Amino acid sequence: MSQSATTDATKSPATGRAAVPGPRERLDTSEGQITVAENVVQKIAGKACREIAGVHAMGNSGTRAFGAVRERIPGSTGPNVAQGVGVEVGEKEAAVDLEIVVDYGVAIAELGRSIQRNVKQSVERMTGLNVVEVNIVVDDVYLPSDGDQDASSSSRVS
Repeated sequence: MSQSATTDATKSPATGRAAVPGPRERLDTSEGQITVAENVVQKIAGKACREIAGVHAMGNSGTRAFGAVRERIPGSTGPNVAQGVGVEVGEKEAAVDLEIVVDYGVAIAELGRSIQRNVKQSVERMTGLNVVEVNIVVDDVYLPSDGDQDASSSSRVS
């Protein structure tokens, strides 16, 4: 097959441009329309964010405190994977906002880029939505010695 035949075969007859199936095209099918709920995108984004090493927790201090209380309630389903995740979902696009706590010593800019890449890929792959932006707010830094201070301060008193 010649180079021009290959190129012509992959072009859209209507526009003459390369016909690359994108995420937007998968949501409108000949059988109907596919709609993805906001809570679905929140859960996917939250899970994808937590997969990246260096993310200690998600949400601001208020939501983390509420989440800790919620987890202690008998019959609770465990941690809320959508905690710290805000989304705006349209028919074909989504925007994601994340609030995170990072581990001390992690390069925040590199971590942020890794989170953006993983969240974008996961949401687009699973939902077919085009993710237009992934915004990250670093709300706090987790210092391992924070939890150890209570134990060490009580041992200093005899």
